[in-house]
Amino acid sequence: MTDRQKPTRWWAELLLLGLVYGAYTGGRLLARGDVHLAVGHGLSVLRTEELLGLDFERPLNRLFSQQGLLGIPADFMYASLHYLVTPAVLVWLYLRRPRHYRSARTWLVVSTLLGLVGFTLMPTCPPRLLDSAQGFTDTMAQYSAYGWWGAEASAPRGLGGLTNQYAAMPSLHVGWALWCGVLLWRHGRRPLPRALGIAYPAVTVLVVMGTANHYFLDAAAGAAVMAAGYAIARRLPARAARTPARTAGFRGTAPIVSGGWDTSARELLPAQRPASEDDTAAAAR
Repeated sequence: MTDRQKPTRWWAELLLLGLVYGAYTGGRLLARGDVHLAVGHGLSVLRTEELLGLDFERPLNRLFSQQGLLGIPADFMYASLHYLVTPAVLVWLYLRRPRHYRSARTWLVVSTLLGLVGFTLMPTCPPRLLDSAQGFTDTMAQYSAYGWWGAEASAPRGLGGLTNQYAAMPSLHVGWALWCGVLLWRHGRRPLPRALGIAYPAVTVLVVMGTANHYFLDAAAGAAVMAAGYAIARRLPARAARTPARTAGFRGTAPIVSGGWDTSARELLPAQRPASEDDTAAAAR
């Protein structure tokens, strides 16, 4: 029965997540920062990757921009899965794995707020917005005729002003995908969800780099944010620990014994009761 109990009312969860996402979106817009500073940070990230030999986004972006069969599906994935798969995993946990829902939701919320801190402290220009001399192609602009997005990242046409295009570091596309992957792997009971738990984060990393929306180090930072969020969420006091134990005896209701027989708080089990006069007389006969 415990596995079937919902962690809390669905509308309360929906309201909480809506408020958190609204605060995250609003805070992200307020943290736009200076464009020149964001470009400088983007170039610094790129130079660091070049120094370490980690600039994987260049060959991937070249491949995606030259091959529409890769670039167009990648753009659709970047523009949609981030907002579809994460809520779907939340609903799946709420309905099918309720014991694990609350901790998973807390992990997601804490990590998202940490990502907002990263956007604020380090506004970063994505590769697609760097000078063309850096060799990157904005595939979402290149293939915009196939989708609903405009020239301003994954936002619908005409709504580019409602998004912060300089929030590349860390990549929460990768962070949220990793969150989904871990939960599908840990709590999936069949091969398909566990396989998706591996494939989804891996494909997301390729997509964000191939579309020139993130650097490899952005992806690594997204994973680091999720790790930090997990560590913090585990240290938060559990709701159950703050409430009295809800055992049957403490509530004053009759405890249940083997076979479903109910007894009062001070009532003895049948084997412990003294024989009544009727029982004694029956035994004598």
